[in-house]
Amino acid sequence: MVILYTLYKNSYLDIKELDDLKGVTCYVNSTNRCSCACTFCLRNTKEMQESNSLWLEQEPAVEMIIDEFKKYDLNDFKEVVFCGFGEPLMRHDDLMQVAKYLKETRKDLQIRINTNGLSSIVLKRDITPDFKGLIDTVSISLNAPSKEEYYQLTRSKYGIDSFDYMLDFTLKTKQYVENVVLTVVDIIGAEKIAKCQKIADDLGVALRVRPFEE
Repeated sequence: MVILYTLYKNSYLDIKELDDLKGVTCYVNSTNRCSCACTFCLRNTKEMQESNSLWLEQEPAVEMIIDEFKKYDLNDFKEVVFCGFGEPLMRHDDLMQVAKYLKETRKDLQIRINTNGLSSIVLKRDITPDFKGLIDTVSISLNAPSKEEYYQLTRSKYGIDSFDYMLDFTLKTKQYVENVVLTVVDIIGAEKIAKCQKIADDLGVALRVRPFEE
């Protein structure tokens, strides 16, 4: 079971396979669960589930994740990113426990969450205040410039209003996290990217355009 990994040559690599961890970006893989079933997500195919090293047979307990970190010198890490194969904030409370351990061990360690921005709806409470002092960056998948296109792409279990929930989460996160970023993939084209940029500008957050990877 791969819990801590990094990106290497367009693939995933367990950090224990690295000879030198200096400057590594360490990703935390803690769940397969997600509130979306995105049309572009490889996690939805059986073949990917069986062959991908990030597919978890069971979710690692908080203690197991922390024990993995204890094997390494956190001073070597450039950044820790809660990402993995599913939506990390499906395990929000567990994630906060791990983040607390990391900050107590190394206060200046940069911690980022990559999220779909729907977990306040999932958990039926505003989770964003919990980020204060623990999370340095929250990267939120915007995906599309309108709620109709967003729902068509993400097939969120929370329906067409999921786009509005995600934007509300973005706005609230700004109050507690210094660096909030919306992301889109360049495959959507220049016109839609421009519309997404306006959404980001109106919310007062950054927009990052990611290259499409098949």
